[in-house]
Amino acid sequence: MRIIGIDPGSVFCGYGVIDANSNSIEVVEYGTIEVKKKAEDFNLRLKEIYAKISSVLERTSPEQAAIELTFYSKNPQSLIKLSQARAAAILAIVNKNIPISEYSAREIKKSVSGRGAASKEQVKFMMRALLKIPNECDYFDTTDALAIAVCHSNKCNNGTHNKPKSWKQFIKNNPDKIVKL
Repeated sequence: MRIIGIDPGSVFCGYGVIDANSNSIEVVEYGTIEVKKKAEDFNLRLKEIYAKISSVLERTSPEQAAIELTFYSKNPQSLIKLSQARAAAILAIVNKNIPISEYSAREIKKSVSGRGAASKEQVKFMMRALLKIPNECDYFDTTDALAIAVCHSNKCNNGTHNKPKSWKQFIKNNPDKIVKL
């Protein structure tokens, strides 16, 4: 299964595409989209994120996508900009009809390093070791995006991806198990 992981940002937006099966994970492509910070209009930055993510999707044809959830920020303006950048990336994915999953930073870190409070350096080390990517992969955004894709692969391969999170979802997914009295 080909998966794209996206670490959204309004200045640096990391992406990583992997081919994953139950036995191995191989890197297809990865990088960081560096958006012009001094763009006169923030909307033009969002347009650039959308266009560049769309280009990556066109080039790599992923079957599934995973993106990091936004986290609480002390600066409301930063949170708003991050959310808008994330929405631009999600829109590019949705326009290609690719199913998308979302994971918290803690969930991603725990999945790839065994520790939910792992540092960015530890996540980067694990991605270099697991995926055998070269040392010139300097941006944390890139290794974070690869970690997001690996996290999604891990969830899919251990059966927790489609696991119902509520009774309502379980019933919806399993109508044949309902006994009508």
